[in-house]
Amino acid sequence: MRRGGSAAPQEVLLMLRKTALVLLLALFLLGTGCQSQPAPEGGSSMTLQITSSAFSEGGNIPQKYTCDGEDASPPLAWSGVPAGTQSLALIADDPDAPVGTWVHWVLYNIPPDLPGLPEGIAKTASVEGTGQQGNNGFRKAGYGGPCPPKGKPHRYFFKLYALDTVLGLEAGASKADLEKAMQGHILAQGQLMGLYGR
Repeated sequence: MRRGGSAAPQEVLLMLRKTALVLLLALFLLGTGCQSQPAPEGGSSMTLQITSSAFSEGGNIPQKYTCDGEDASPPLAWSGVPAGTQSLALIADDPDAPVGTWVHWVLYNIPPDLPGLPEGIAKTASVEGTGQQGNNGFRKAGYGGPCPPKGKPHRYFFKLYALDTVLGLEAGASKADLEKAMQGHILAQGQLMGLYGR
């Protein structure tokens, strides 16, 4: 330090460099934290891979799978189900709906050895060999396809969960019921996002 308590130019530069590095590190950590989702309660950060032959990640969902078409559920396939999985659960929703997140599909107690779902799952409370279906935002059992208002395309997330238990939920459960029942039982999860607009 120089007389009068002022730092030498080299010391000031060193302090500025250290401060800049700390800020850059903080921004990096903040950015990565925003992009990744925390591990579910009682679970791990294992990831399931979920795909569809009808659309790719971030791609457009064909009209066939919407209210403007056949309103059929899209074909889905998945991999990476961890050992110890007792059942799978699926939630499809739209966070861009004007009234808040809109639920399009609630499906649970899917057999863990099932590698995916064909298109056009029956819209019944229970589907033999496939699982049980809850009520969607349209207050109906099964899949209700994208049906957004005119404007910017909405994002539709198909979220798959591997669980360490078979859920005791009755048919017709809501998304909230399913999420509550899954707490502490999620071994792995993954998602597929598709777009649809009018």
